[in-house]
Amino acid sequence: MERWEHEAVIERHKQRMAQAPDSMRKRGALVEHPFDTLKHRVSMHHFLMRGLEKCLSEFSLMVLGYNFARVLNILGADTLRDYCAHCSGNTLINEAQA
Repeated sequence: MERWEHEAVIERHKQRMAQAPDSMRKRGALVEHPFDTLKHRVSMHHFLMRGLEKCLSEFSLMVLGYNFARVLNILGADTLRDYCAHCSGNTLINEAQA
């Protein structure tokens, strides 16, 4: 009888999934939508760079753009601009206040 060297990992995963059967549904609701939006927005079928570190950097830039777009949609450009203008130490002056 043979056993794969990482079989214990699979068994632990199966135990966790049996203890929380709704976890995959929750994951799908929280994670899959933004990831699918990222893929659709940039027509991402593959990474342009090669190597794990470069692909992570490429994906991080896509996530940064996604998060920035979400902030703009939620707060609005005016609110974000006003917040940036009023940050301590910021020398920007809002054109509406000048």
